Amino acid sequence: MPIDERFIKALHVETVRKQDLLPEHERHVIFQTSTIDALLDGAYDGDVSFGELRRHGDFGLGTLDAVDGEMIALDGHFYRAAADGTVAEIPDSARTPFAVVTFFEPDVTRSLDEPLDHAGLLARVEEMRSQGACQAVRLDGRFELVTARSVHRQARPYPPLAEVAAHQNVFTLRDVEGTLVGFRFPTYAQGIEVAGHHLHFISDDRTRGGHVLDCRLTRGTLAVERSSELHLELPEGVDLPATEASGQRRKLLDQIEGGTEREPHG
Repeated sequence: MPIDERFIKALHVETVRKQDLLPEHERHVIFQTSTIDALLDGAYDGDVSFGELRRHGDFGLGTLDAVDGEMIALDGHFYRAAADGTVAEIPDSARTPFAVVTFFEPDVTRSLDEPLDHAGLLARVEEMRSQGACQAVRLDGRFELVTARSVHRQARPYPPLAEVAAHQNVFTLRDVEGTLVGFRFPTYAQGIEVAGHHLHFISDDRTRGGHVLDCRLTRGTLAVERSSELHLELPEGVDLPATEASGQRRKLLDQIEGGTEREPHG
């Protein structure tokens, strides 16, 4: 299926099937299993084990088999944020239907010494981005609040993601130290990825976390790694999204993602 030409020009996109995966992954390369469009359609069966996934990155986000919570990868550890926001480490035998990871090596780091709301924080990320490329984003800091969500494990026949999100559990953490983990993809990545900023959170004590809807930073350190190469593992039955379908789904995905803001110009 076709993919937006601008995405191909901005990134070196390499698609592979699971049997063709490399035994380990290169640095400054983003690795992704499946597409956000497939997840929207209810493709929730885990295709890649976390033991396999850790060979392709030590930092990232995603979900687990049957969308059983939110996944956060940080410093080589993989965590599941359950529907109530509690966190536990994920065994290598568990599987994921959708994940985005990289070996995080920041290109630029900046101290953020003033309080910032969610929009202000994303504006700082935008100041550090390079045109057309993708960014892995890490923010370690103290937060006045983090509003996050997670979801319950789904049973077959799987409902579409919009229905799952309609029953998500939203919770707020206050005066908490922790790390935001995520990525920024350009608008024309929609369909393959969540275009714009996609962030998950985990507390320093590794007890709470989830998909970020809103936050207020007290102070912290922002680190960004720039990448222009994406390796995309496509499970059997999943193809690249058609460009004409991606625009139709953007509004739906914005509703599902909640507070995640979008970058409108690439």
